[in-house]
Amino acid sequence: MSKSVSHPTQEQLYELMKVSLGEATADLAIVNGSIVNVYTGEMLTGDAVLIKGDKIAYVGKDTGKAIGSSTKVIDATGKTLIPGFIDGHSHMLYPFSATELVRFAMKRGTTTIFTETGEIAFSLGYHGIVEYLKSIKNQPIKIFATAPPMATLSRVAKENALNVNELRKLLRMKDVIGLGEPYWAQVVEGDPRIFDLIVETAKTGKKIDGHTSGAKGNKLQAYIALGVSSCHEPVTSEEIKERLRAGLYIFIREGEIRRELEAVAKIREEKLDLRRLGLCTDGLGPREFINNGHMDFVVQKAIDLGFDPIQAIQMATINTAQRFGMDNLIGGIGPGKYADIIIIPEMKTIRPEYVISNGQVVAQDGQLVVSPRKHTYPSSVYDSIHLPRQFETNDFVIPVKDARDKVKVRVIDQVAVLVTKEAIIDIPVSDGELQPEVSQDILKVATIEKTYTPGKTFVGLIRGIGLKNGAIATSTPWDCSNIIVVGCHGTDMAQAVNRIRELGGGIAVCAGGKIMAEISFPVGAQISLEPMETIASKLNGIQRAAADLGCQSPHIHLTIDVLTTPAIPFLRITEDGLMDIRQNKLVSLMVD
Repeated sequence: MSKSVSHPTQEQLYELMKVSLGEATADLAIVNGSIVNVYTGEMLTGDAVLIKGDKIAYVGKDTGKAIGSSTKVIDATGKTLIPGFIDGHSHMLYPFSATELVRFAMKRGTTTIFTETGEIAFSLGYHGIVEYLKSIKNQPIKIFATAPPMATLSRVAKENALNVNELRKLLRMKDVIGLGEPYWAQVVEGDPRIFDLIVETAKTGKKIDGHTSGAKGNKLQAYIALGVSSCHEPVTSEEIKERLRAGLYIFIREGEIRRELEAVAKIREEKLDLRRLGLCTDGLGPREFINNGHMDFVVQKAIDLGFDPIQAIQMATINTAQRFGMDNLIGGIGPGKYADIIIIPEMKTIRPEYVISNGQVVAQDGQLVVSPRKHTYPSSVYDSIHLPRQFETNDFVIPVKDARDKVKVRVIDQVAVLVTKEAIIDIPVSDGELQPEVSQDILKVATIEKTYTPGKTFVGLIRGIGLKNGAIATSTPWDCSNIIVVGCHGTDMAQAVNRIRELGGGIAVCAGGKIMAEISFPVGAQISLEPMETIASKLNGIQRAAADLGCQSPHIHLTIDVLTTPAIPFLRITEDGLMDIRQNKLVSLMVD
């Protein structure tokens, strides 16, 4: 268990009690402010908050002798005190280190984060998860993780995914609070490996996060019946109602990839008990952290959309704490709770002036007072790309056996930033191979297994990316251990993949034999060790370079990343071929 969450000694409990009684001196006192009591929904005025060590000892007016000469006193006259924010569902480890995320989240009032770990697991397995867990320990804020179910379309990734014995070891770790989001379709279809992980988690009494996108009726309830207790995927108020009625905790998502707050805000008009409704980011990118903030931005937006301010604050504090069975420790300002407190100008203005985490002032007026811990990774995490050789133009040829001028081909049709459909298109054949039709926005797309069967490649076609020239490759496609590359010609595709290999992971945009933009992700081919500002600048450079080559996607790295996931419909790509999510089976590239 990390230092930020630990069992108090008998002496510490005794000291806490004496401060509560007004008979011993508090370490920190916050006086004269108004306090949002998330337990009752009240605003309390004139109460002091007394803190001893990392815990709150007392909230009230009778402070006795607890405020002494050695007590640090914060005068919060005219200000409002609220609990530290909790991000109930996040993906912390792409593309920045835990140190960088904490640096930005902490100064904006986030004092607890619950994160997934699947990204590092696909590249580095159990060892990678353990190393990442080490990086989030002993930070100034509390970070908890879920063990990844590693739901995947990739046969190779599935064969090397987390097994029950490894899960059992992870669940023994107190900072691992349960199993991450197994995709509902694979669970309901009876995937035996994921079923085993669910059963093992249930034995421990730990939580099972849900992923119910598209589920309803009997299938939704069959999934919930297995012990799933939360979901962050509803995109309409009707979907939220169905899940709340079934007993799920729901996190409204407002992050980099999906933003649902505005679409579901009318849920506040329903005569429903919303104690099981929370807020989360589902992960943020560098630009969002730098330009908007973290949970402070999400709570402010909820208030701006008409949620009652106290209710919005509850959704980012006590409701989330209750979902994880941790409301005895976090989520509110009360005796015995961790002293995680934000001081803001007033209830409708979520602008942290003081951030207190574990009883310590960690940020003031938007500036850090305490720095996050820097973690040194072992050399083993830098070795996840095992490609045995350089790629060449011919590696991206799509051969056609018959002597034909054209062939009907199944093409991935990119109809939105994240969503694909299937298109059956006549593609010309030249010199015994399929030719991309760049003028018709039909490009080549390839996925390359990089870790376990390195070099195993499948090449298909994609429409809707918009590139007129060049290629873009990345080592961060979702739910697999692959590199994925999209391009107009095999030569540029080979250069982009080779550059990823040289970098040890990252993103590269290439055209005409030149590297147009790049970023390195050396840790597990997923994580950069550079400052958040540098990462944001380089990602902006990648987006600009792709746009200069004709790319139409406003988030090209995300558009490419999700081409491998079973979480988003519906035609996806694996190293074995194209996968139709609706049918849950591989389908042929050539239709006739």
